Amino acid sequence: MAQTEDGFAKATSALQSSEHGQLLDVIDHLRALGIDRQVPLPQLVVCGDQSSGKSSVLEAVAGVRFPTKDTLCTRFATELILRRSTSPSIDIKIRPSHDRSPDEQAKLLAFELPCDNVDQFPQLVEAAKEAIGIDEHSKRFSEDVLRVELSGPHQPHLTLVDLPGVFHSGTKDQSLDEAKLVKSLVQRYMRNKRSIILAVVSAKNDFANQIVTQMARTFDPKGLRTMGIVTKPDTLIPGSDSEHAFLRLLKNEDVVFRLGWHVLRNRDFNMKDYSTEDRDKEERNFFSRGIWTSLPADTVGIDPLKPRLSDILRKQIISVLPSMIGDVERGIKDCNARLHRLGDTRGTLQEQRQYLIRISQRFSILIKAAMD
Repeated sequence: MAQTEDGFAKATSALQSSEHGQLLDVIDHLRALGIDRQVPLPQLVVCGDQSSGKSSVLEAVAGVRFPTKDTLCTRFATELILRRSTSPSIDIKIRPSHDRSPDEQAKLLAFELPCDNVDQFPQLVEAAKEAIGIDEHSKRFSEDVLRVELSGPHQPHLTLVDLPGVFHSGTKDQSLDEAKLVKSLVQRYMRNKRSIILAVVSAKNDFANQIVTQMARTFDPKGLRTMGIVTKPDTLIPGSDSEHAFLRLLKNEDVVFRLGWHVLRNRDFNMKDYSTEDRDKEERNFFSRGIWTSLPADTVGIDPLKPRLSDILRKQIISVLPSMIGDVERGIKDCNARLHRLGDTRGTLQEQRQYLIRISQRFSILIKAAMD
């Protein structure tokens, strides 16, 4: 492999500066204020077919376990905000969707964690899901957004948005209407031209049968803002045609993306009780043999993926910042123009009375002029 672990360490250190964290904080603060509903913001969006391994990618990046069930996949968008700090901390908020009633929005905005212990992360996420109303028997998908902020000495400066997996047909657990809802949600995030699309593809299934890259091509036809991530490479039979097909994909020789491809070996069922350290060690052992050694080291495993994603997001923010500032300035100008057309403020009872008096006087003048 072309790059050493020392090289990864240096790259990671260079990307975790306080300036980098501050840059991401500004964008995240704007998103928390709801600015993204008027001005598209730069972000990394994790997309894929259902059970493609998206949540496992987030687990590997964050180094924490997400609550998962084999039959219950991601049911809403999750903003995962990672920041480097001297001590671990966690904060979870809920951004209610527009279709919520005012009372429901107020309730979700007031959501508070039962505790702030990072070790209790799966239980804390479950508490938030309960507040949203997600379970196996009632509401299955939601347009609310779960905002998770994790800080710690080993966290990268990075923000990701995990989206529900796309599925093709309805079952007793998820209907065709819900399939359309999920597809619409994913397309809305992909449509944002400032989004970097992380298209997660499972090596367990034929690449041609997974529609996430087709969807990405619809909104990014030249592949300029898409990066592919292959999961579950351990399910491929060594020496098989499928293994060589995915190898060509990872070398950017089949579906070509400007940002290239990356491959991860995530936990399988037999590794469900592995610690983060054991998971990473197993992954390094897997990629140290076979055809995987022919891939560039910065495209293999979780260690180089973190700084790679941080660098991609940083460059994306810097590149779109001028146009984003322009959008904000035009938005402010438009709001000021609309406010000017409304006239002076009428916040107090006295101001409202004076406004009605002026209107009635003008009306009287017009009637008198018409009669004369």
